[in-house]
Amino acid sequence: MKRSNIVAAFIIAAGFIFLIACSPSTHIEKDKYADFSRYKTYSWMDSEQEKGNVNSLAEQNIKIAVKEELKKEGWQEVRNNPDVLIGYDVLVEKTSKERNNPVYSQPYSRLYYNPYSRRYGTLFYPSQFLGYDKESFLTKEGTITVTMIDVMTDKMVWQGWTTNEVNSNNLTHREIQNGIRSIFRKFDVAKN
Repeated sequence: MKRSNIVAAFIIAAGFIFLIACSPSTHIEKDKYADFSRYKTYSWMDSEQEKGNVNSLAEQNIKIAVKEELKKEGWQEVRNNPDVLIGYDVLVEKTSKERNNPVYSQPYSRLYYNPYSRRYGTLFYPSQFLGYDKESFLTKEGTITVTMIDVMTDKMVWQGWTTNEVNSNNLTHREIQNGIRSIFRKFDVAKN
């Protein structure tokens, strides 16, 4: 019974490490003097995305994802007199990445004759580490940035961004949702 518990704990830990390794890198910055307890309403600011840089489906997905995350915090979207203006930016760019792959020699064996025992024997030589083989490849990275501006002071009070590999020039619904969710996971930390 104990052995199965240990195996189950190991599998869960390995799965957790795999999820962390695959998660996008997320960063936040906040104004240390901002009082987040007084913010309860928000509105979207007019941005260049609405003029055509981001397709309308991606824009809609970003707004829905942000709205869901802020709803969890008790915030409401209003049209007049918001506490905070929210903007976003999406950037998809080509980048080059390097991967270092370890290189090992081939294991081999050698036959030898022992004159004292009058027998043949086999010596086994295991593979040896020779170094790394650098591989460079092109990939696309998508960056989503969410910015909050205090309406009263007209200063940026919070900004979060995440970067992850994407498959096309447009972000999919799942990529947007995962990116916004990872940004707002750190929103609680920023409020304190």
